[in-house]
Amino acid sequence: MPNLTISADDATLRRLRIEAATRNVSVSRFVGELVKEKFAADDSYERAMTDFFSRGPYLSPEPRDDHRSWPSRDQIYDRKVLR
Repeated sequence: MPNLTISADDATLRRLRIEAATRNVSVSRFVGELVKEKFAADDSYERAMTDFFSRGPYLSPEPRDDHRSWPSRDQIYDRKVLR
């Protein structure tokens, strides 16, 4: 397995060592798990974004039970104050 060098201030490294010891893992394994979690979160976001943008626009609203049409955006916001 390849090695990785981390540059950080003393306080950060001290906290890293304490957190790794609390979890009963090495600093190397702890950092590896953090990076893996970060990449998994990024991948999850990318998948959600791709799924969202792959869908078509919702241009046709569902019909109403009383068979009337829905008002348009312009009709909803047609107020003299807004002109």
